[in-house]
Amino acid sequence: MLAAKILIEQGVEVTGITFVSHFFGAINARRAAKQLGVKLIEYDFKDEHLSMVKRPAHGYGSNMNPCIDCHALMLLKARELMETEHYDFIATGEVLGQRPMSQNKDALQLVAKISGLTGRLLRPLSAKLLDLTEAEKLGKIRREELLTISGRSRKRQVELAASYGLKDYPSPAGGCLLTDPAFGQRLGDLFRNWPDCTGGDIEIIKFGRVHWLIGTDGKKTLAVIGRDEKENKILDKLARAEDTIIELTDLNGPTTLLRNFQTDPKSPPASPAIAWRAGKIENPNFIEVKIPKDLDKKIFIKENILEVAVLLTGYYSPKARGKSVKAAYRRIE
Repeated sequence: MLAAKILIEQGVEVTGITFVSHFFGAINARRAAKQLGVKLIEYDFKDEHLSMVKRPAHGYGSNMNPCIDCHALMLLKARELMETEHYDFIATGEVLGQRPMSQNKDALQLVAKISGLTGRLLRPLSAKLLDLTEAEKLGKIRREELLTISGRSRKRQVELAASYGLKDYPSPAGGCLLTDPAFGQRLGDLFRNWPDCTGGDIEIIKFGRVHWLIGTDGKKTLAVIGRDEKENKILDKLARAEDTIIELTDLNGPTTLLRNFQTDPKSPPASPAIAWRAGKIENPNFIEVKIPKDLDKKIFIKENILEVAVLLTGYYSPKARGKSVKAAYRRIE
């Protein structure tokens, strides 16, 4: 937003571009564009971005954030649009030294080189500390009106925002799930267990409690267990063909989604419908197990994956602990 304001004050016609992946969206950018009064392009690059996140050429940051390769990919796409639509140059709000790994001078130059934007990428907030760009050389931008902000402090940026009357702006650390340690752990496990995972697999690990259930044959089933009614509904909505949904019949509790689980063809037949709350699940099968009072990690490796999943479903319903409970399960067709 600050970079755009600096350019607008020089009479530059600014168009915003934001990128949408499985790990960040366009909500903040929409609010920013509205405040600035500029057109916004939303570029969906989920598939390309996921492929890059799985195998980043320049590695990850402190979590699962491949910032150098991510920035380069976004700028590569922006460059293609710039050349197609005949924009003059690209500008970002990056600040020299703000991120020690991805925004030092070498990293900024590397990103420009990878994206093919050397000399055509302007960082207005730190421009006077960086090399001249073509836009400055050609007089399209007045270098003397650009800034020299550097380092991790945001004090100057906050002061500048106040001078421009910008009050609604996102926190500096928010926005990307890849920087979140807890989600990073989930994602790393997903990549290790299922290297060919898809965007749909990414979406379900954003919610609930995530467990990997390992059969005695070594096959891995992903179990995602809702933490509240809202997440239960989300998991039910995200379920796709061949997933299995589990819910307790006689107690309120979580919805569990199983992915990569093959229902045992010898599973017991459905119990009488009176045992299930009418209308919630059509034609379910039933299984009854005793829920442990304490969660034993040994249950995660077992021959009967369905039984393990029901144990977990019941365990996360506190009233079910220590009791025998019945659960309904159905396979999504």
